[in-house]
Amino acid sequence: MVSGLAAAAALAVPSAAAACGASQHHGPVANARPGPAPLAVGDSVMLGAVPELRRAGFEVNARGCRQMSDGVELLASRRRSLPDKVVVALGYNWTITIEEIRRALIILGPRRVLGMVTPRGEYSSARAAIHAAGRRWPARVKVLRWAGRSRGKPWTWDGLHLTPAGARGFARLLSRAFEWELPGADPPPAEPRPREPAPEQPGATGEGGAVAP
Repeated sequence: MVSGLAAAAALAVPSAAAACGASQHHGPVANARPGPAPLAVGDSVMLGAVPELRRAGFEVNARGCRQMSDGVELLASRRRSLPDKVVVALGYNWTITIEEIRRALIILGPRRVLGMVTPRGEYSSARAAIHAAGRRWPARVKVLRWAGRSRGKPWTWDGLHLTPAGARGFARLLSRAFEWELPGADPPPAEPRPREPAPEQPGATGEGGAVAP
């Protein structure tokens, strides 16, 4: 009986953290990379990975029951202070449409990258919109396949919300944002090609050319 109560208490902790209205907004613990920290926007799923994302170098803004429309409003409110890279992990509290993703891109402008995390489980319409946006705007929308990456792993305690191992896996996936190139950014300089030796001129070595008198 005691062990059963202990298990119930253990489950009550993430359940309370995942309640609607719970929110956290923190900067990165450390950001050794150049430029502003990427912004991660999420819901109660992301609430379970706030420390891991901060350690990875993200600014994190997570709130329980947040919908994609709420996320777009958040981006609009920060239009003048958005970093170059924004990652959105929503879709569990209502679906995501390609029109909402388009609105987010308008807010971000042509020089920023939007990462979209695919939700797990039965949220196929949200995943379809995210994949469609990735195909339509490949330089500006990057798809982070959390649904596939986490399939079959003990990374959630209820099918959605993260266990400690799931939080680490979630943060590793989102950290791919640090490697994305910005739209319109100059490509890295090409490696210099080795110079070929100049062809020898006739007579330079005494071979060929005119015969000296």
